[in-house]
Amino acid sequence: MNFIKTDNIKGDIFGGVTAGIVALPLALAFGIQAFGGINHPSASAMGALAGLVGATLLGFFAALFGGTHSQISGPTGPMTVITASLVSAAWVSSGGNYSMVLISMAASGVFCGLFQILFGVIRIGKYVRYIPQPVLSGFMSGIGVIIILQQIYPLMGLKSPVMVFDMIAQLPARIAGGISVEALLYGIGTIIVIYAFPLITRKVPSTLMALIILTVISICCSFDAALTIGNIPAGLPMPFFLKDGISLEGLDWWRIAEASIVPGLTLAGLGSIDTLLTSVVADNITNTKHNSNQELIGQGVGNALSGLFCGIAGAGATMRTVVNIKSGGRTQLSGMVHALLLLAILLGLGSLVQYVPLSVLAGILITVGWGIIDFRGFKDLVRIPKADAFVLMCVFLMTVFVDLLTAVGIGMVIACVLFMKRTGDLVEKQYDGGLLAEGFDKDTPWEDEDGITDEMKRRIYIQRLDGPIFFGSITGFQNTMHSVPNDPAIDTVIIRMKRVTFMDQSGVYAMENCIKDLQAMGKKVLITIIQPQPSIIMHKMHIIPTLVPEENTFGTFRECIEFVKENMAD
Repeated sequence: MNFIKTDNIKGDIFGGVTAGIVALPLALAFGIQAFGGINHPSASAMGALAGLVGATLLGFFAALFGGTHSQISGPTGPMTVITASLVSAAWVSSGGNYSMVLISMAASGVFCGLFQILFGVIRIGKYVRYIPQPVLSGFMSGIGVIIILQQIYPLMGLKSPVMVFDMIAQLPARIAGGISVEALLYGIGTIIVIYAFPLITRKVPSTLMALIILTVISICCSFDAALTIGNIPAGLPMPFFLKDGISLEGLDWWRIAEASIVPGLTLAGLGSIDTLLTSVVADNITNTKHNSNQELIGQGVGNALSGLFCGIAGAGATMRTVVNIKSGGRTQLSGMVHALLLLAILLGLGSLVQYVPLSVLAGILITVGWGIIDFRGFKDLVRIPKADAFVLMCVFLMTVFVDLLTAVGIGMVIACVLFMKRTGDLVEKQYDGGLLAEGFDKDTPWEDEDGITDEMKRRIYIQRLDGPIFFGSITGFQNTMHSVPNDPAIDTVIIRMKRVTFMDQSGVYAMENCIKDLQAMGKKVLITIIQPQPSIIMHKMHIIPTLVPEENTFGTFRECIEFVKENMAD
C-alpha cells in the first residue's frame, strides 16, 4: 500500500498530529450533540466517548482502506444530526432504556458501514457528481441551522429539545425560566477566542485554544460540575455486546435489525456524499485523483467497526482534511497518525476531559454550524435561475423542518424535472431554428477559424466548448478547461461559447473557477459568441465585467482575432 512507501513521512506525521489536535474538540462536541436528546446522567460523558471512539476507529480504518490519499475522517455535522435523531428516537421508543440506545446506535452504524462497502463494490461513487449545486447548498445550510439551533440551549446551560419546532417554540419560555449566565459567558468567550485567535497566529488551531483556555478558566473559577462533560471511561474501546451495563437477554435482534436498516442507509447515503465531496476538495488542493469506490469501501469498514464499538458514524471531514494537507500530510499515513493520537488521548487523558464545560463545546459547534451555511448561495438567490433558487429554498426548508434524506431526495427530483424541462425547451428551439450543432471535436478548428498566423498559433490557445454547462456536465467541462497547457509562451486563451446554450448555478461557478485558474497562470481570457442565457447569468454573477472585462468579449471570432492582432502589435 502506498502509505507504507512514502518519501513524505515527516509531513504525514506532522499533518496527522495537527489534524488530530483539531479533531479532538470536534469529536467531543459532536459526540455530546449526538446524545443531547436523552435524559440520562451519563449522556454527556458517553456521548463524548462515542465521539472519540468514532473519530479514532473511522479515522484509522478509512485511511487504511480508503482511496483518498490525504483524507481525514471522523464525526461531521450532517452525520451527527442524523445520529442525534436516531438516538433520541431509540430513547423514546425503548422507554428510556439506555442499553437499547447504545445497541440501536451500534446496529445503525454497522449497517451504515455495510451499505457503504456495498456502494463501493457496485461502483456507484462516480454518481455523486450529479448532485446539483442548489441541492448541496440548501442541504448544507439546513444542517448548519439545525446545529446552531441545537446548541443555543447548552450554550445557556439548558437541555435542548429534540425536534426543531420545539427548539424554536420553547426557546422564549426556557429563557424566561432561567439560564446559566456563567455558562453563557463561557460559550460566548469560546466563540470570541475561535474567531479572534487566528488574528494572533494560525499555527495553533483556534478551536483547541478555545477549549483549553475556557476549560482552565472554568476550573479556576469552580464551574458547576453538572454543566461539564463528566468522567469519560478510560481504556481501550469495547464492542457493544461486551460493555458493562448492557444486557443482551431477551432482545429481539430481528426487530432491532429491521429498525436499524433505514437509519443505516440514511447515514450511508449522506456519509458517502459528504466524503466524496471532501475527496474532491483534497484532489483540487493536492492535484491528485482519488478512487471514489475504494474510498467508499474504506469509509464502510471504518463506520462498521466504529458502530460495533459504540462510536458515532462519520465521514470525510473537509476542515480536518484541509488542515492535514496544509500541514504537510499527503498519504494515508497522515490519517492513521491522526487516529493514533486520538487513541492516545482516549487511553490516557480521558480524566482531564471531564472538566470541559458543555457550553464551551456548544460554542465550538455554533461556529461549525455557521461555517457550514452557504451564505454565497443565499446571496446569489436573486441572480441565479429561478428554478435553482426554488430548489435551494425547498431543500433548505425541508432539511430544517422535515427530514434530511427526504430533503435531498425531493430536491434531486425537483432539480431533475426542472432541468429536463429547460433542456427540452432548448432542444425544441434548436430543432425549430435548425441550429442543432454538428459533431464536436475540441481539437478540430471550426469553420470560421481563419486568419490565424503562425505567431498567433504559438501564443494563443483556443478552447472550444460544446453543449450546456450544468451540474451533470461539470466534470467533463472541468477536464476540458484543465487541458489548457501551462506553457509560458501561451499568453492568451480564447474560450469559444457559441455552442453553449445553457448554464446553471453549478456551471457558472465552475466557469468562474476555471477562468480564475487561467488568470492565475498568467493567461489573458477572451470569450467569443456568448449565447443569450449564458450571457445573462454571467453578467448577473459579475463574471462579466468583473472577472472578464466587456472589451474581452466578442460577437464574432473574427473580431476576437483582430483584437489579438492589435494587442500583439502593441
